[in-house]
Order: sequence, then structure tokens, then C-alpha cells
Amino acid sequence: MTPAVSSDLDRGRAHFRDRAWDDAYQTLARADAAELLAIDDLERFAWAAALTGRDAEFVRLLERSYQTHLGCGRETAAARSAFWICFRLFALGEAGRAGGWLARSQRLAEGRDCVERGYLLLPVVHRHLAEADHAAAIAVAIEAVAIGDRFGDADLSAFARGLQGRALLRQGQIDAGLALLDEAMVAATSGEISSPLIVGLIYCTAIAGCQRVFALGRAREWTSALAAWCDGQPQLVTFTGTCLVHRAEILQLGGAWRDAIEETHRASQRAPLARDLSGEAEAAYQRGELHRLQGALIQAEEAYQRAGKLGREPQPGLALLRLAQGRRADAAGALRRVLGATPDDLGQARLLPAQVEIQLALGARDEARAACAALEAIAARFAAASGSSGESAAILGALAAEARGSLHLAEGEPQAALRSLRRAFQVWQEMTAPYLAARLRVRVAEACRALGDHDGCRLELGFAREVFLSLGAAPDVARADALAQAKAAGVPAGLTPRELEVLRLLASGRTNKAIAKQLFLSEKTIDRHVSNIFTKINVASRAAATAFAFQHQLV
Repeated sequence: MTPAVSSDLDRGRAHFRDRAWDDAYQTLARADAAELLAIDDLERFAWAAALTGRDAEFVRLLERSYQTHLGCGRETAAARSAFWICFRLFALGEAGRAGGWLARSQRLAEGRDCVERGYLLLPVVHRHLAEADHAAAIAVAIEAVAIGDRFGDADLSAFARGLQGRALLRQGQIDAGLALLDEAMVAATSGEISSPLIVGLIYCTAIAGCQRVFALGRAREWTSALAAWCDGQPQLVTFTGTCLVHRAEILQLGGAWRDAIEETHRASQRAPLARDLSGEAEAAYQRGELHRLQGALIQAEEAYQRAGKLGREPQPGLALLRLAQGRRADAAGALRRVLGATPDDLGQARLLPAQVEIQLALGARDEARAACAALEAIAARFAAASGSSGESAAILGALAAEARGSLHLAEGEPQAALRSLRRAFQVWQEMTAPYLAARLRVRVAEACRALGDHDGCRLELGFAREVFLSLGAAPDVARADALAQAKAAGVPAGLTPRELEVLRLLASGRTNKAIAKQLFLSEKTIDRHVSNIFTKINVASRAAATAFAFQHQLV
């Protein structure tokens, strides 16, 4: 070995040890060009290629590793190389080549008591997850964990536990699933795992699982850890696009919208380097959400279209954009389509709040009421199935409470609305989600005004407006201003919009039954409204209520 080759090898090993992946790749490439690398350095070279997004080179180098191991009679080591070739090719969508390498790996490991048999179970877990056979996925993952534990392979054990946790979450066993994800994450963050690729995969599995079940506090915690891990490896390409998307989501939730938009742009630049179409699509969707909330509707349209082109369903964001554009029928039609094609509860829970908002804007209270009831049922099933009283159940409950509060407002029941809205507000306030909390303050303000509490209305609007201004949420600022400028004096005796509607019909001579039929409400609900009206305007009969309506020029 020449001194130059030895120097490159030493530097390449040092760079690899220091996680300077591109430097490691470049120096090991020079050493390999001068004199073919020995197997340990060849595999360092391969992993440096993988972590810098050089997928074709990674596969080529692992093929060399496979042949080298096989030629030396190390069949289980060759099976490990074949497995990783298969794993990466599957991720790249090359199912034919991947299947061929998987068959090679299985043939070499067959009949042997080796840890590679555990790794070969991982694609089986993924297949069961794709088929929504969660029980089978859990069983196979448990078997893989046992093999990893028996052979003392922390990489396999942690990765398989993460997959088991993911399957448990999809099965509805929330507490058990999150506990396994936490355990896998502890292994990833404590340095127990040797492969950076597996560390990154565990991060992504854990964060995606937490977001799926609305464990947003955990998602925030693990995203922070993922960001620190990526930041400690500036030359890392693989996972950085996904990391930036997760970071953008957390920044948006926490109110750092400008930083969140910047992160989505960075993610869009990095994801193609790692051939990560799903990461690029998710970055585009998140950018669309931020532009929509800031009132940049043209940019939002472009971002949602980009997400859709890359394979990411752009709902419910695109439907809410259509609502903001005044295209209410288009918004309702799109969301109805997606809801019909979304069979799982948690997927529907992400769509139903928008469905309630859009149907209320259309005046379709029956559809809004049905969507609200569906969301409440999901929240109840979720809490019962998981046995959890933690943040996941609380956040789903908050979504349902906000929907119910909005429905109560539309139906002229501000006191009931306040109870639901304040319950939802408390959850988002504790989650440090300023925009979501401020939106609820606006609805609370509407309820306060309907109840004649104008000081409360003014205070809530002021608090909300301050948040909207700091975020750049221009549409919400305009809405808050419009509500603040509305003339409270135009509503006598603190009557709600629904109560005014009922009073006008009562004054026209209609019975409670006729009013209920015209407003598509139950007769019991109308009875309650009439009783509230009598109390507020201090009358005891329908004749006196009619006189009040004419006196105040309500009919």
C-alpha cells in the first residue's frame, strides 16, 4: 500500500468516525480507486455513500461487499449485504430487483441460527403494515425483537421494537405503541445503535407514529432530538429532508411561521437529493398550509398543487383554500370525496374539523352536525380503546369540542358553545399552540357577544388579534376586526342570531312545530329557544314577544 493510499484510508476512517459523511466518501473513493479496499473499509465506503444520498453507488458497493463475503465463505455476512441492498431498493420503488436480492439473502440465511434471520423479518413486517394486517405485523416484529435480543444486536432490537410500536398504534393500542416507540427512541438517542441509517429510520418511525395519533408533545420532543442529530452531521443528506418537514410542522404549531416556511423550502431542496418524494410532497403541503393561513392564496394554490403532483393528498388544506376563495361547493365536494375514501378513524379525524367548518359556511347544518357527531364518536372510541388520558386523547377531544362549539354557535346556543370552546381552548393553550388557541378566542368572543357580555367579547378579540398580527395571519386579523366593529346595539336584549330568527318567525304567527320544520330543528330545541327569548326580553306570552319584535323593528 502506497503512503498516499494509506493516508486517504486513515483520513477516510477518521471522517467516518466523526460522521463527516461526504469527506469520508471522497477520501475512501480515492483510496479505492488506487487500490481496492478491504471489506471493512469497503462497507464504510458504502455507508458513506448511503448517508450522502448516493443510492446507486451504495447499491454497487454493497454488491461488491456481497461478492467479497460470498467468495470468502462468509455466507451470513453476504446475507446481511444482500438484505440492505433489498431494503434500499424497496425504498426506491425498484420492487423487482429488491425481491431478487431478498431471495438471495433468505437462501443464504435459511437453516442457520443467525441474526440475519431477524433482519429478514423486517420486510415481512412492512408488508403486513401495508396490507393493514396489524396483528400479523405485531407477531412478526415480536419475533424479530427476540432474535435481536438473543444475539445482542441492539440495531435490530430497537428497529423491530419501533415497527411493533407502529403496528400497535395502527391497531388502536395507543399507550402500548407509544411505550415501544419511546423505548426505541431511547436506544437511538443514547448511542446504543451502531448504524446511523437505523437511527434515522427509528426517528422517522417514532415521529410519524406520534403525529398519527396526535401525540404532539412527544412529536415535538423527538423532532427536537432528530434536529440535533441532523445538525451534528452537516454532511448528512439522508433523513435531512424528512427532519426539516417535521421541524416545519412543529414550528408551525408553536407559532414560528416564518421559520417554518424557510424549513419547508430547505426540505424541498434536500429531499430530491435523497430521492425522497414523500418528504418533498409533505414539505409542499406544509408550505401550502402556511401560505393559506397568511392569506397568500396564489402561493398556497401552487404549493398544494405541487404536493398533489408528488402523490400527497392535498386535503383538507386545498378544500379550506377553496372556502377562502369563496368556492364553497368545490370545497364541500372535494372533502366529501376524500372522507368517503378514508376508512380509518384517525385519518377521518384529520378531515372532519374542516368538514364541519365548510358545511357551516354553506349553511348545511345537518351535514355539519353529522360530521361533528362522527368526530366525537372517534374521540370517544380512541380514548376507550387506548385507555389513555394523555395528550393524544386530549387533543382529539379538543378537536371534537371545537367542532361542537362551532355548531352550537351556528344554532344559536352560545352558552353551550362557551363550554365546548373553553374546553378546547385550554388544551391548545397548554400545548403552546398560539394560532389554534387564538382561533378559539374568536369563537369565544362570538359567544360572549351573543350572551350580551361585550367586555368579554372585546377582550377575547383583542387577545386573538395580537396573536394573529404576530403570526402574519392576515385573514384572521380581518375577521377579528370585522367582529370588533360590528354594532352590538343592533342585537336587542342580547338575543343570539338563532333566537332572533325564531322570534321573527314567532312574531309572524307560526307555531313552535312550524318553526322547527322551517329551521330543520327539533320541536324541543325550538321550545328551549322560545323560553330563552321570553327570559331575555322579560315577557310571559307569545303576544308580548310579538309586540317586542315589532317595537324593535325586527319584523
